[in-house]
Amino acid sequence: MTDSLPAAPARTWTGRVFIATSLDGYIARDDGDISWLEAADPAASHSPARADSGAVTDYDAFMASVDTLVMGRATYEKVLTFGFWPYPDHRVLVLSTTLNTTDPHVTVVRSLEEAVAALGTGGVYLDGGAVIRSFLAADLVDELTITRVPVILGSGLPLFAPGLPTIALDHLGTAVSGNGMTHSSYRVRR
Repeated sequence: MTDSLPAAPARTWTGRVFIATSLDGYIARDDGDISWLEAADPAASHSPARADSGAVTDYDAFMASVDTLVMGRATYEKVLTFGFWPYPDHRVLVLSTTLNTTDPHVTVVRSLEEAVAALGTGGVYLDGGAVIRSFLAADLVDELTITRVPVILGSGLPLFAPGLPTIALDHLGTAVSGNGMTHSSYRVRR
């Protein structure tokens, strides 16, 4: 008779990504600038808006579906430049090995394992390239919504990078906004 390890407990949370990229796959310029996200021009000659079922396009509805955010240090520092705290109703974990802060809005966790241990139940919004890649590599992402902004940056901080395993996805739907942005939603196939 062979001894077998006990099964890992089932996750009680759903890992969700909601992020925008340039057409060439960057989430920010090399210096972290994201002002290009607001450059989509609704007056340009885009095709009419259309929606297919299953695509998530509304940020507020998405935020209502999550309880906790996990973001990296760079994303947290970018959020601090907004001049207001955009997540007053959410628990926020910042995954960083170097950040020291007394900010009452966040809890700093030092590793992926510590972040996972701190998660409770419900939806978890994963934000920031390194955080998303870490959770993808650990098979902890369940859904992705990727908005493509009609701009090519040429260089910047990529959403995906070499080293990720192959991850099969089921396409749930795509919608096109009047400003030319496409919003595609996927479920990780297991």
